[in-house]
Amino acid sequence: MASPASVLKRLLLGRPFRSDRLGHELLPKRLALPIFASDPLSSVTYATQEILLILSLGGIAFLHLAPWVAMAVVVLLAVVVLSYRQVVQAYPSGGGSYEVASRNLGRSAGLVVAGALLVDYIMTVAVSVAAGVDNVISAIPELNAYRVPLNIALIVVLTAVNLRGVRESGRAFAVPTYLFVGCVFIMIVVGLARTAAGSPPVAESADWDIKAEQVGLTWFAVAFLVLRAFSSGCTALTGAEAISNGVPAFRKPKGRNAAATMAAMGLLSIVMFAGITVLALVAQVKVAENPCDLVGFPGDCTTEAQRTVIAQIAAAVFGGDTSVLFYLLQATAALILVLAANTAFNGFPLLGSILARDRFLPRQLLTRGDRLTFSNGIIALAAIAAVLIYAFDGSTTRLIQLYIVGVFTSFTLCQAGMVRHWNRELARTEDPAERRRMHRARFINAFGACFTGVVLVVVLLTKFTHGAYLVVIAIPLLFLLMRAIHRHYRRITDELRPEPAAALLPSRVHALVLVSTVNKPAMRALAFARATKPDTLTAITINVNDEDTRQLRRQWEERGIEVPLKVLESPYREVTRPILGYIKHLRDKQSRTLVSVYVPEYVVGHWWENLLHNQSALRLKGRLLFEPDVMVTSVPWQLDSSGRRDPHKVRRHPGDVRRGIPPDAGN
Repeated sequence: MASPASVLKRLLLGRPFRSDRLGHELLPKRLALPIFASDPLSSVTYATQEILLILSLGGIAFLHLAPWVAMAVVVLLAVVVLSYRQVVQAYPSGGGSYEVASRNLGRSAGLVVAGALLVDYIMTVAVSVAAGVDNVISAIPELNAYRVPLNIALIVVLTAVNLRGVRESGRAFAVPTYLFVGCVFIMIVVGLARTAAGSPPVAESADWDIKAEQVGLTWFAVAFLVLRAFSSGCTALTGAEAISNGVPAFRKPKGRNAAATMAAMGLLSIVMFAGITVLALVAQVKVAENPCDLVGFPGDCTTEAQRTVIAQIAAAVFGGDTSVLFYLLQATAALILVLAANTAFNGFPLLGSILARDRFLPRQLLTRGDRLTFSNGIIALAAIAAVLIYAFDGSTTRLIQLYIVGVFTSFTLCQAGMVRHWNRELARTEDPAERRRMHRARFINAFGACFTGVVLVVVLLTKFTHGAYLVVIAIPLLFLLMRAIHRHYRRITDELRPEPAAALLPSRVHALVLVSTVNKPAMRALAFARATKPDTLTAITINVNDEDTRQLRRQWEERGIEVPLKVLESPYREVTRPILGYIKHLRDKQSRTLVSVYVPEYVVGHWWENLLHNQSALRLKGRLLFEPDVMVTSVPWQLDSSGRRDPHKVRRHPGDVRRGIPPDAGN
């Protein structure tokens, strides 16, 4: 009968999949898009808002710079999409930026990229879920007091869905993703149509004013403000590299399908981001980091949250917050923002498995779970993201400052690696058509490397003091950690490399059976030890009580057990030290001596019974495991409470005991 825990696991996660079902889990493009592209698609809900938030620090007058900042973000997004299309076709095995950098720039560059991507995936979950909760609060302000619990609850739900399998998570997320894209396109078309007809939408904040935090800015300060707004708007690019890491999850031809999915993602992201930015400017949306900086803000600015940019646009376009389309857009926006974390839930475990395969992360991340997902990676990602949410109170504005540093680090190194890749390919290719294609691809990647490198510098300069320094610290620490893990695995491999066959054979095997009284577990341990036919077999006991030791000797002689009983004195009533001393004595007598220690143990049926038995045996086994040339064998005896005992007891002839064969040895 299945345990309650296994029944609950089956209900939540479904039945386990056989290993040969892995091929059935591969994704068509229609499911791969919501799985791997939900993050960049969802970024349009807050990328425009981040641009306006930064520009508002200088006052309303600086909002006229928003179109130019947005245009630069669009160009950058197009360059990155084109660049990564080259990556997925050149490296369809799925290592993405990590594999490109490792193969072309060296292992250290690959580890820097890996550390940056791991940080980025963690931040994707935290920021996406926090932004989704922000949109829920925009529709239902009363939930603001429960911001952190809502965030953590959503992370738990996402974890459970992803543990069910890639295809199932794709089906679950496809409808909300496509519904969100449809709602945004409807909002853009209706908003632009109203504007063309002479009735442009007007946001609820159009008449508000903003208290400028920085007045009388110099040209240098203005330039810095614009660069900071640009770096915040670059959040629209987060997750763009996830498809390159997830190529193995696509159906064949993997590279071509991944490139087509990336093109669709880029086109949709650019159109939605540009449309939302245009409507935000047309509707005269005002936002500020602190609602109290908004002159005219209705309600208590110290307790109430302002609506997001996309919520204000939807209310203006669809005719107020009583419109069904307004709530539909808010619901789908909240869903897509939460589901955007799914990009990380697929990218992080895949990258973790590749790093574990290369022995830079624990081997547990290489193991697939019951549903053929990298379940350990999924759980680790969820736990770290939940800690971040709690530490930063679920604030999107605070969390987003830690964002995109890792993104542009991986972008830059990946594109630089692709340039070297094309240089090598050009050196070995003479076909003119192929060379023209490679020259074009190299130009795209070179331009992308330069562009993203400049953006990385801008992001570091503008966000460093606002929280990005934490990421700057985290990436080197991850780099050092992965190097240390790799050294550990390499040292273990060298240490465990087999010697010549003759050197592996022990010269003598000494078997020791630990006994404290003559009972069934002890007799079974003696029988099992004899069955291995060691060179010597000795029963040993520790004399911590003279009366008990005399009684054991008397029972041993009365039963005529043909195994010598060795009594180890322990004047300080220790158990472990005398045994270790005796084992050392045996090993010192001759080289290549193996000592096999048999430890009788009880198997009980209730947790509280464990507190009453086996504590000394557990401590002793834990200590013996660190002794060289010592083997430890547990000999279990199932008590009736365990429910595992065979009710049909085998009766044996009394003479069996004298021959050293214990009663019930077959049970």
